[in-house]
Amino acid sequence: MNDAASLTIVRANYGDSRDAADVVAVLDSYARDPMGGAEPLSEEVRSRLIDGLAAAPGAFSLIARLDDKAVGIANCFTGFSTFAARPLVNIHDIAVLPGLRGKGIGRALLSAVDDAAREIGACKVTLEVLSGNERAKGLYASHGFGDFVLDPEAGTALLWQKKLDD
Repeated sequence: MNDAASLTIVRANYGDSRDAADVVAVLDSYARDPMGGAEPLSEEVRSRLIDGLAAAPGAFSLIARLDDKAVGIANCFTGFSTFAARPLVNIHDIAVLPGLRGKGIGRALLSAVDDAAREIGACKVTLEVLSGNERAKGLYASHGFGDFVLDPEAGTALLWQKKLDD
């Protein structure tokens, strides 16, 4: 990013066609990346995504725009920490277009998520990352993220999944 470039982070309005298209386009770019599964979003997912996000309680997306062009997103969901009795924010997707990674856009998105979390009194921000995604892990660690540990002798938390039939 050069000094003349202008980076802005905006909260997506799912009812705005430009914001909706930007969320889908950047997420599709991420889905095509090896760290996103290396497959484009299906037409079915593309057609349902924005309405689904709009209908999901606590969902919000942040769009990073460089000189008014969408170059990154953070799709987030507000949850609740029972141990803290306060909201939390989970970053479900964070993505920057491939040619622009390493230029501070991801860091700006993380800071904007922190700001949004503080606005609602959240106790923490969570995310998941693939163990082999060293570049992302470095960014997240430099931003203060780390393993979830309650008691070191019990180990760290693991993210498991169980897929359900459609």
